[in-house]
Amino acid sequence: MKVNRKLLQYIVLAAVLIVGGYAIGQSLYHPSPVIAKGSSIPDFKLVALDGSVHDSAAYAGKPMIINFWGTFCPPCREEMPALQSIYEEYGDQVTMIGINLSEDKVTVSNFVQQVGVTFPILFDRNRMTEKKFGLRQYPTTFFVRPDGKVMEMLFGLPLKEEQIRSRVEALLATS
Repeated sequence: MKVNRKLLQYIVLAAVLIVGGYAIGQSLYHPSPVIAKGSSIPDFKLVALDGSVHDSAAYAGKPMIINFWGTFCPPCREEMPALQSIYEEYGDQVTMIGINLSEDKVTVSNFVQQVGVTFPILFDRNRMTEKKFGLRQYPTTFFVRPDGKVMEMLFGLPLKEEQIRSRVEALLATS
């Protein structure tokens, strides 16, 4: 009886290791592609903090800044005031949205109020939009030309106002 139980435990352990190894291998060797410079952004339809629905098609024809972020990410938290400042300066010329990565509404709302963010914050509840964009690091910011093509994307570092401003000026020059 003990021998059979031990054998069953080894079989279960082997099965778990094989399945886990396969899953890790698939994610390492077949990652979702990151959108390339010059590519069109994928379509998305997301609910905002205020409950309104934002459809990417509504942004056509206007330069955009799309920032993927989370309150759990120190660089994301650090760059949010710079994004807000640029929004206040250029918000009538450039669409800015923040896409939060699956956090609860209370956490996001508290952070947004604390920092004073007034640009739209959208929720990627099932992380499908994140996957469509091929994100691997946070924060990730996409600078999108009016034609819907990615001009530039920046990964993993908190952006400073000057860095954002220079890219916004470049975006406006493409309009």
